[in-house]
Amino acid sequence: MAAHRSIGVLGTGAYLPKEEITNAEIAARFEVTTEWIERKTMIQCRRYAAPHEATSDLAAKAAEAALDNAGLTAEEVDFLIVSTSTGDHAVPATSCLVQSLIGANRAACFDLNIACSGFVYALEVARSLLASRPGARALVVAADLYSRFIDHDDRSTAVLLGDGAGAAVLGEVAAGGGLHDVDLRGFGGAAELLVIEAGGSRRPASAETVADKAHLLRMRGREVTEFVLGNVPGALMELVRRNGLQPAEIDHFIPHQANGVMVGKIAQEAGLGWAHLHLTLPRYGNMGSASVAVTLDDANRSGALHDGDLVLLSAFGGGMAMGNCLLQWSVGGVG
Repeated sequence: MAAHRSIGVLGTGAYLPKEEITNAEIAARFEVTTEWIERKTMIQCRRYAAPHEATSDLAAKAAEAALDNAGLTAEEVDFLIVSTSTGDHAVPATSCLVQSLIGANRAACFDLNIACSGFVYALEVARSLLASRPGARALVVAADLYSRFIDHDDRSTAVLLGDGAGAAVLGEVAAGGGLHDVDLRGFGGAAELLVIEAGGSRRPASAETVADKAHLLRMRGREVTEFVLGNVPGALMELVRRNGLQPAEIDHFIPHQANGVMVGKIAQEAGLGWAHLHLTLPRYGNMGSASVAVTLDDANRSGALHDGDLVLLSAFGGGMAMGNCLLQWSVGGVG
């Protein structure tokens, strides 16, 4: 039987497009004020990709930043996983495009699409792959480019969503560190709460689907909020306690950057008031799958994370789906 290996984060990276879309620009489209947007969401601005940028471009830049942070080259990557629901194409996988862009020529590549929960799902997949491969390393990238998949006349999505990419390199860390426990859950019965209806096999592209704006994201915002608050806090408390901990022992809480008011309620209801709540949404908005990855990188590069700190990641959204992860931060890998 193979010896147990602790798998953790060796490095992180992020990439945010240059163009900032302020609340003033969003408010001008709707009968709202900038104060209303910030009070309801805590978002001040979001980033949009340049016309020449696709999801793979954002992902590649985040991946290179993570590799640099880990002190590794692309040739040392064994597995490349890209989490996205806004890929460059239906075929090929966006991960294959990222592989080519960064030169990860010996990596096995695949995409994972579970919307905003994707980064945490991908971490667990990577951990499983690395557990049976001594010395192997995985590059997990989460990237979404929602500015091309939202109706810019729909306040429920235009206020919240932006573009970005985050990445993490995973490998073996000192015993006792790394990913301790991951809880993944699906709620397919609520799939209609967040959906892009057209462009797949159910409703292929046609003049009618384009006229109906059926290729753009539709969200039932109030019901999404009810779903999240009804499911996420309890799942977080369950994860913490099954690891013999109390919520007050968690040092850092890094949630999906869906809405600042919502994540504040999650932290409160889950008993995480003592944890450092990390928020990047005031600057970047909701970046879909990239949100947790970008915020983890922000926490890492700011110096907030210290060796041995307990970090709780929480991702949730379309599917509907949820992924929560308890990890102990480790400085440096093994081997």
